This record gives sequence, C-alpha cells and structure tokens, in this order.
Amino acid sequence: MIDPVPALQARRLCAAYHQQTVLEDITLSLPQGQWTAIVGPNGAGKSSLLNLVIGSLAPLRGELRILGKSPASQRRAGNIAYMAQQEHMEWDFPISVRDTVLTGRYGLMRHDPLWQRLVPRHWANPSHRQAVEAALEAVDMADYAARPIGALSGGQKKRVMLARALAQQARILLLDEPLAGVDPPSEALILATLERERSAGRTVIMVTHDMPSARVHADNVLLINRTLVGMGTPDEMLSDAMLARLAVGAPEARHGGTRVAA
Repeated sequence: MIDPVPALQARRLCAAYHQQTVLEDITLSLPQGQWTAIVGPNGAGKSSLLNLVIGSLAPLRGELRILGKSPASQRRAGNIAYMAQQEHMEWDFPISVRDTVLTGRYGLMRHDPLWQRLVPRHWANPSHRQAVEAALEAVDMADYAARPIGALSGGQKKRVMLARALAQQARILLLDEPLAGVDPPSEALILATLERERSAGRTVIMVTHDMPSARVHADNVLLINRTLVGMGTPDEMLSDAMLARLAVGAPEARHGGTRVAA
C-alpha cells in the first residue's frame, strides 16, 4: 500500500540568498515512491529547493514538511540522502573510492553503540560495510573500490557520489544535476540505478536540464522559475506551451501544487 503522506510538502514557501528572493510562494505536494524531475532555467531556484530540504538554506517564511515531519527531524532519522551538483571535495586527497562511499554512513554510525564507533573498522557494525559494497555494486564501481578517487574519470566520480547517497539507504534521494557532464555509459547506468531505486519504493527527486531523460524516466515534472509554474506528467509539463511559460515564470500557479491554469 502506498503511504498517503507526501514525500515533500510545501505551503507558501519563500527563500532568499543575501536578500535576493530565489523562491516565492511555492505550494506543492510530491508523492512518495515516485520520480520527480525538477526543471527550470539557470537561477530559477531548483537547487535552492533542495537546499531547503537538506538544511543549508533557511526559509524566509512558509512551511516545509518531509514525510509529514520537519526536515531537520527527517535528516536526523537518516531519511534524506543528497547528491550535490558540485561536490566540495579535494579530489587529490588520498582517500579510496570505498572510504569515500563510507562517508555516507557517518550520520548513521552515530546511532551505533559507543564501542562499535571506537574499534577498528573491520570490527565495527557490519551493516555499514555491507551497505557500501551494495552501493558500489549498484553503480558498477566495485572493481574500483581501492582506487584513489583522484584517479577516476568525471563520470566515475559521479557514480561514486551516487553510491555515497545510495549507501545511506534513505527513503528520499535528492539529486542535483546527476547527469551533468557525464559520459553516455555513466548516464545510462545512473538512470538505470535510479529506476531500480524507484522500483524499490524510494522517492527520487532530481534537478535536471536533461529533457529527454525526464520525458522517459520521470513520473512527474515540476517546473520552477522562482515561482511554481506547473506540475504534472512529463507529456503535460514538457510541452512547448508549458516550456514557453517556464521561460518567463508563472505567478498564477495554483495552490495545491498539481497543475496550473491553462
């Protein structure tokens, strides 16, 4: 049975950076267990919406609920995993692919008994190692587990960052431009991985400029240009008429979040 509680629900949500409004009066509801693609021009507030969920941006006003509760409580519970567009990592740092993915488990490790956090890694809670190995297998990077991350190609680095998010085993996957700058094989693998995660019941929320992939894979498309322009099926939202409206924004977006008036 599908849980009726929305994965993400916003009511009159507004946000700003340095007194510059980036999101205005956003009201929407995203269902659990589906793949939502967030589409909009550069600077439209797409990444800002994800930043509100992960807590790196505070709302000016309005309400944001994740799985019916506050974003902070869901982050503490480990229900939100995030893959950033540009990872702020020192790629030349001498850390292996496996250990990079393991960092996705650090928040969950806080719930382990103290003795398991103090012992050497091979004696620690085996669930962390198992989650890391499963995530590496999912993105076809298990053979590279011991390799330094600095030795990877751009597409392989994206796969590792996705594996780090998958290792958290969260109910909601937030992905900011996961297909940007990747080679075709990595793009196909990332999309196939997200298909499996959605089929397993996880919610996928993905910011993207890749319209063909959104048309094929997403259940819903959310159009944002500072305001909510529309939300519906890919065929509805990626029509020429709706994309033209997206280019200029649509302040008349209807509260409740599933459609805009024609």
